[in-house]
Amino acid sequence: MLTVSTSLANGEGDDVSGPALVGLCERAGLEVSHEVVPDDREAVVGALKRLADHEGVRFVFTTGGTGLTIDDLTPEATRDVIDRDAPGYAEAIRTDSREHTPLGILTRGVSGVRGRTLIINFPGNPKAIEQSWPIVEPTLEHAAATLER
Repeated sequence: MLTVSTSLANGEGDDVSGPALVGLCERAGLEVSHEVVPDDREAVVGALKRLADHEGVRFVFTTGGTGLTIDDLTPEATRDVIDRDAPGYAEAIRTDSREHTPLGILTRGVSGVRGRTLIINFPGNPKAIEQSWPIVEPTLEHAAATLER
């Protein structure tokens, strides 16, 4: 689990999105570690590679950095590290978000596979994470089994 936020990485403010996603992962029975990195493409790339390349890690979820501001670079960093697209997750999250807010179409999250690890960009808002999780969670067991083949 990776929170992407320069202010949080600098110790400013409280991370609410990261703990929200960590809690959902833990309730789903996943073993979770959580890090915060700044909105810096190379920092995000480095963290994604390190996490995804760790033996036995099947999922890396990010929160933050998927909007339209100039420093929202999580999708670009994710594209830099994935080997194959898995666009259904990002597409489904965006589609479902329109049921909750017209601003949901502004999220630019992507999803893909690096080696045997699925990487999914979640929005940086705890409410949006809670709304997106039911889309992703039911597929995780099958995704993990498929990635292990």
